[in-house]
Amino acid sequence: MSTPDFSNIQPDKIESQLEQHLQHNREVLNKVLKQTPATWESLILPLNEADNTLHQFWGCISHCHAVVNSPALNSAYEACLPKLSLYATEMGQNADLYRAIQSIADSDTFESLSPAQQQVIRHALRDFTLSGVALSDDKKQQYQTLQAQLAELTNRFQQNLLDTTNAWSLPIKDKSELAGLPDHTLAACQSDDGWTLNLQAPCYLAVMSYADNRDLRETIYRAFSTRASDLADNPEWDNTALMDEILSCRHQLAQLVGFEHYADYSLATKMASDTDTVLQFLQELADKSLPFAKKEFSTLQKFAREQGCEALAPWDVAYYAEKQQTALFDFNQETLRPYFPIDKVLSGFFWLVQQLFGITFQENNDVSTWHSDVRFYEIFDGNKKQIGHIYLDMYARKDKRGGAWMDDLQGRFSKADGTLQLPTALLNCNFSAAVGDKPAQLTHDDIETLFHEFGHCLHHLLTQVDCLDVSGINGVSWDAVELPSQFMENWCWEKSIIDRISGHVDTGEKIPDALFEKMRAAKHYQIGMQMVRQIEFSLFDFRIHLAYQPDQPSQIQAILDEIRANMTVVPIAPFNRFQHGFSHIFAGGYAAGYYSYKWAEVLSSDAYARFEEDGLFDAKVAADYRNIILGQGGSQDAIDLFKAFRGREPSIDALLRHSGLVTAEA
Repeated sequence: MSTPDFSNIQPDKIESQLEQHLQHNREVLNKVLKQTPATWESLILPLNEADNTLHQFWGCISHCHAVVNSPALNSAYEACLPKLSLYATEMGQNADLYRAIQSIADSDTFESLSPAQQQVIRHALRDFTLSGVALSDDKKQQYQTLQAQLAELTNRFQQNLLDTTNAWSLPIKDKSELAGLPDHTLAACQSDDGWTLNLQAPCYLAVMSYADNRDLRETIYRAFSTRASDLADNPEWDNTALMDEILSCRHQLAQLVGFEHYADYSLATKMASDTDTVLQFLQELADKSLPFAKKEFSTLQKFAREQGCEALAPWDVAYYAEKQQTALFDFNQETLRPYFPIDKVLSGFFWLVQQLFGITFQENNDVSTWHSDVRFYEIFDGNKKQIGHIYLDMYARKDKRGGAWMDDLQGRFSKADGTLQLPTALLNCNFSAAVGDKPAQLTHDDIETLFHEFGHCLHHLLTQVDCLDVSGINGVSWDAVELPSQFMENWCWEKSIIDRISGHVDTGEKIPDALFEKMRAAKHYQIGMQMVRQIEFSLFDFRIHLAYQPDQPSQIQAILDEIRANMTVVPIAPFNRFQHGFSHIFAGGYAAGYYSYKWAEVLSSDAYARFEEDGLFDAKVAADYRNIILGQGGSQDAIDLFKAFRGREPSIDALLRHSGLVTAEA
């Protein structure tokens, strides 16, 4: 097995190295197009080989850009984006390549191809249409220009967010101002002459949830909620204009290839059939959730008044929610943290997936990584045959993108020489790192995040498909790709798994039954408010892409305000600029697709319900899930795979039951 040498990435050479890869790929394309008739072996496979090598190279660069960013690396990364955009557009608009692939689809040999190979051909032809292969030369050039602009704009959006987050800090000398903060937060923020707070997720969330100092909560809330906006301290990192430019480029792209709105364009590669279906789906969830959310917030307001807070401000909500949760259930997330040292959590997770899928993880410390915290594992099946690899990068640090995400370094791929390339996954989180001589410890919320991202990784690693374009997570409908990740979250609530992943950092004691019962009782705490918040994000994303009008002033804030007027139950500060940091849609892959989280949650809840019905460790159910849902990747349509596993169409009932939203009370 060969792994990348991350220590050998030299920013000053990246651009020229990329140009060499692109030149090679163009030469391969010219060569294979001369071979007739076009076949899988003469056309698709050589192109897959070339793109696979490019993906391996650029995957390392883009990943390091996200997790160990630097001015030099960012400069090289930005210089490469137009070249990659141009290459992608060239491929997507190459009429000769389109005709060659169409000739395979029209040939007598098409039916003799495997289902996965046929799906690759179908996806390729669909993507040619979406890339404007039929456009006139001048419109192709326009499409090309728009794609290059989008690549540059979305990268600037993300870079502005990172820069403004890293630039902010708040020195504190008087410890009394930090009353209420957990010890691990104080230790992580300690500096030479006191403490320094920042906007990294572990610090920000701790202040919002635990700091007794209301002025401090307001200060850090204001800084966080105005990041990369017109109200931030650094006007050069303002994302206001970028958001409109991004929407404009997307709208123009969609219209160039025959769609009225970018929302329609987005749905061309998703399960949802049309925009009305998405809006009706979100409205149905809203109707189920809003009564709960309103009641939950009303009880929180009453609780806060009893604590002396007459009017909840936005920076009070998390603080009093944490206090209310503690009062109602006699525990909070920090109470749980000592029971979840990272190594115990990982060993318990590895036990779970071995029971379910017969796979084992073996750590290898002899490979190059991008940071000393990173762990590398080789994965083996029940016959001790290696099937893949995974890198784990779990802790927050400066110059690392916020949030949690999975990416792939390479996919499973049967090469022309007969060798099988094994899949490699990248798992990234932003947990609090170890402080002092004790290991890093996770909250239960952290564990849900970890299991979620591991679910994506399992989807990629347990694929049984050898065609690169549809193996693992490749080629999977975007609104179904969250199914395996959200599915894994359910296991965090099973007592048998909690016993496996818990062991007190000092005593090794498992979580006591009484504490677990409190945790379970609190599972649905403010679930209505959480659901409504996600629906708000989803509607905002979908509406701004559906309603965009180039001849009108920016509608972003107006649409967000309208949605909040109908959906939001918690107070919103007038200075809140949430949208300026919404990188999922302005810099990630979720544009006009953020609804996918809730859409896939219906699928994942319904899939897990089969385990509940037939037995959590029922061998047949686990085998069906591995072979059908995880094993097939994008080789079949997601709805067909779901129906094959569940035996019917998906139902919303399991999601409502798992969320405690079965009956609403007035």
